[in-house]
Amino acid sequence: MKKLLLIFAAALVMSCGDNKKEEKTEMKIGTQKTVEKEVTEDINADPNLAVVTIEGNDQMKFNKSEIRVKAGQKVKLTLKHVGKMSEDVMGHNWALLTADADMATVGQAAALAKETDYIPADMKDKFIVHTEMIGGGETTTIEFDAPAAGTYTFLCTFPGHYALMQGKFIVE
Repeated sequence: MKKLLLIFAAALVMSCGDNKKEEKTEMKIGTQKTVEKEVTEDINADPNLAVVTIEGNDQMKFNKSEIRVKAGQKVKLTLKHVGKMSEDVMGHNWALLTADADMATVGQAAALAKETDYIPADMKDKFIVHTEMIGGGETTTIEFDAPAAGTYTFLCTFPGHYALMQGKFIVE
């Protein structure tokens, strides 16, 4: 009986030790894969195309406060709403303003422009480009040519969001 108990205890100890080794190996392999993927993406990147993904959430935040591209470069920007709230409650868009646009003025006017997807019709000349308004779980993509070198402001024009959902679009 003592031998049987000893064998059982030894088997239990050995099986616990083996699981830990496997977990460590799996973590190393996963980490290595991630690094390889990043390197592959960099090698195959098109220097004439800037692919940008930005996320907006239910806490009225973008996951990026700065985006850098090159002047004249084609930009493919994807906005992902990673929240769960609907467009009418927590809608998000991504709008790039001209260098001379005043963010607060545009943001306040946008709050009153529900019928035009919160892009004020009388201020369209203050926008370089913008996405459509989306709700939780939705994604939208736009393509445009980067403007001249300089620093521009991007924001969400849903009422009141511009105060928190904004950033710099830096064209080098």
